[in-house]
Amino acid sequence: MPKTYEIRQVQTDQEKRDALSVRRTVFIEEQQVPEELEIDEHDEAGTPTLHFVAYAGDIPVAAGRLRPYAPGVGKVERVAVLSGERGTGLGRLIMQEMEEAARQNGYRKLKLNAQCHARRFYEKLGYAPIGDVFEEAGIPHISMEKPLS
Repeated sequence: MPKTYEIRQVQTDQEKRDALSVRRTVFIEEQQVPEELEIDEHDEAGTPTLHFVAYAGDIPVAAGRLRPYAPGVGKVERVAVLSGERGTGLGRLIMQEMEEAARQNGYRKLKLNAQCHARRFYEKLGYAPIGDVFEEAGIPHISMEKPLS
């Protein structure tokens, strides 16, 4: 039987802590990204950044954030799924939730910097690579964009 997830746009301090705990596990612990690069000014209260967290029951298992990038353009960042939940379709579900929020917020296009190993995942969701591969936090990335309809 497939797992069911509840994806929420963060509204409470606890949901924000839950989202950050998923990101800490995936990026800081697993991928060794320095904490000062992972947790940044876009995570501070009072910014226009929208945070998302997915739960399996009461357990936070995925997260992501969406922030303004340019007029009409949103930037998807910090998409993280705990290792035990990868391959379940949860990454696609949280991306769809963020894309819907982007449309509701008037964004006409989304941009993201994908870790190169995740490029195919984003291509399947309609994102196209732009530019050259670059390194961020010691990990190869590629910028990608998707028009929203």
